[in-house]
Amino acid sequence: MSAEPKDLELQIDPDVRLSAAAGGAARFLGETAGLTTEEAIKLQKSVVAACQDAFEHLTGAHPHLTVTFTRFDDRIEIALVHDGEGKPAVGLDRIAGFADQLGGSGGLDGVDRVQYETRDGLAITRLTKYFGPGHEAA
Repeated sequence: MSAEPKDLELQIDPDVRLSAAAGGAARFLGETAGLTTEEAIKLQKSVVAACQDAFEHLTGAHPHLTVTFTRFDDRIEIALVHDGEGKPAVGLDRIAGFADQLGGSGGLDGVDRVQYETRDGLAITRLTKYFGPGHEAA
């Protein structure tokens, strides 16, 4: 793979079927990056859960969630972005509980890192899954 990151962007409405599509894209990218089937399924479930959480923060004025997948040589980053009130794309309760859930049965145990930021009126939650040499499977 080249050093240039590869992006895929989806703009979805708050529909569980579309969150499943985002999860499927994450699983595909994970499997092509060399994750085991089990790891790729956990990544898929994490993305679906994060999308469904983010749907709760969408409003009539800002009804869409943008999900951007970026594939690097050593990781996949999935950014969930929405316009609005500066609330995270994933609820703070889930982010705060993430450390306890990592490796457990929580909804985000398929990712290695969760980051949150606001920028220019956008709320961004970034999920990162590391892979390759030097990174143990989650």
